Amino acid sequence: MLYTAYDLQRRIASPLVTASERTARALNAVPAPLAGWGVRHARAACDILAHARPTHDRPPFGIDAVPVGAQMAVVTEHPTLRTPFATLIHFQKPSVTGQPRVLVVGPMSGHFTTLIRPTIQTLLGDHDVHVLDWHNARDIPVADGRFGLDEYIEHVMQALRHLGPDTHVVAVCQPAVPVLAAVALLAAEGDVAQPSSLTLMAGPVDTRVNPNRINTMAATRPLSSFERRLIDTVPARYAGAGRRVYPGVVQLTAFMSMNPKRHLGAHLRLYLDLVTGEDERAATTRAFYDEYGAVMDVPAEFYLETVGRIFQENRLATGRLTWRDIPVDPGAITSTDLLTIEGARDDICSPGQTLAAHGLCTGLPDHRKHQHLQPGVGHYGVFSGSRWEAEVYPVLRDFIAEVECREPLAPSA
Repeated sequence: MLYTAYDLQRRIASPLVTASERTARALNAVPAPLAGWGVRHARAACDILAHARPTHDRPPFGIDAVPVGAQMAVVTEHPTLRTPFATLIHFQKPSVTGQPRVLVVGPMSGHFTTLIRPTIQTLLGDHDVHVLDWHNARDIPVADGRFGLDEYIEHVMQALRHLGPDTHVVAVCQPAVPVLAAVALLAAEGDVAQPSSLTLMAGPVDTRVNPNRINTMAATRPLSSFERRLIDTVPARYAGAGRRVYPGVVQLTAFMSMNPKRHLGAHLRLYLDLVTGEDERAATTRAFYDEYGAVMDVPAEFYLETVGRIFQENRLATGRLTWRDIPVDPGAITSTDLLTIEGARDDICSPGQTLAAHGLCTGLPDHRKHQHLQPGVGHYGVFSGSRWEAEVYPVLRDFIAEVECREPLAPSA
C-alpha cells in the first residue's frame, strides 16, 4: 500500500513538476535587465516546485580532488569488494602514499552513503579512505537472500579482513552498534584484522541514556506496529520485486516531520535567495536538499531488527546481543583504541548514548578510551558542516595520528 499510494501521488504530481521545470528553464533564460520582481518570484517558485520530490538513484560522490598539504591530489573511486548489498570503495589518491588507512561505515537508514560525503571528503586530506557503500534494497533480487543485523556485522568484518591490520574504522551514526559488535567479534577470535582504532560518531549504543522522543516512540510501540505501518513489498517493475523493505520515502517523511519548522524555514530562505540573486547560498541549500531527497529502500529485516534489538531491547548494552548465535562481548577488545563523538544538541542520538560504549569496553584501560562532546551542534553537525571541519575533525585526526605513533600492540588472543 505504501508503494501504491506513493506512486499514485507521484503520477498525479508529475504534470505540475514537469511544467515547473520547463517554466523555470524558460524564466532562467530571461536576460537579467528584463527579469523584474514578478519574473524573479515566479522563477523561484517554479524552481522549488520542480525539485519538491524524492529521487531514487544514488548521487555521485563527486570527489575529484582534495587538498593534501599545500597540493591538490586527484581522487579516483576504485571498487575493491562487492556483494549484492554493498560495495567497498577505495578513494585512491595515486600521488599520495603513507597515510593512515581508514574504513568509513555509514548508516543504512533511507539515504545513500553519499549523504556523508562531507565526512569522507574531509578525511581524505589526511587519510587513505575506504567506504562501505550500501545498495538500494529495491534493486536487489530476492534470490540474493536476507539482510539483517547479522549480515551488516558480517559485511563490516569482511571489509576489515579485506583491508587487513592497521586499519582505523569510523562508524557514522546508526552503525555504531554493528561496527562495535564486529570489532568485538574479531577481538574474541584473536583475528589479525582487528582495527587499530574505533571511532563511533553519534550512534545509539545505549538508547536508555538520556532518551529522546525517537527512543520513547520506539520503546512504547510494539514491533508489530512498525512492521504493519512502515514495511511494504517492492513492486514487480523493480529488480528487487517481492523483497520486503522499509521504503526510503517513508524514512524521508519521518525525518522531515521531526523538524518541520526548520525545513520550511530553509525552503523559505532558499526562495528568498533565489529571488534576490544570492546564488551561492541558494546553491548550497539546493545541494543539501537534493542529497537529502535521494532515498533508498532498507531491507525490512534490518530495519525491524535494528528497532527491536537496538532501540527496544538494548541487547548490546545489556550483554544479550549475539551474532549468528555467538555472544558479542565488547569487553574482548584490548588492542583497539576507542573514540566516541557526540553533539551537545543532538535530538536524534542524545548525548551519552554513544559514550555508553566506554562502559562496555572493559578490556581497554581508561587512557585508551577518548570522548569528545561537541558544543552547539545537532546530529548532522557531528559529521558535516563548518563545526565538523573546524572542531570535530581535528579531534578525530589527532586521535588516529596518536594511535599511529604508538608502538603496536599484539591483537588479543
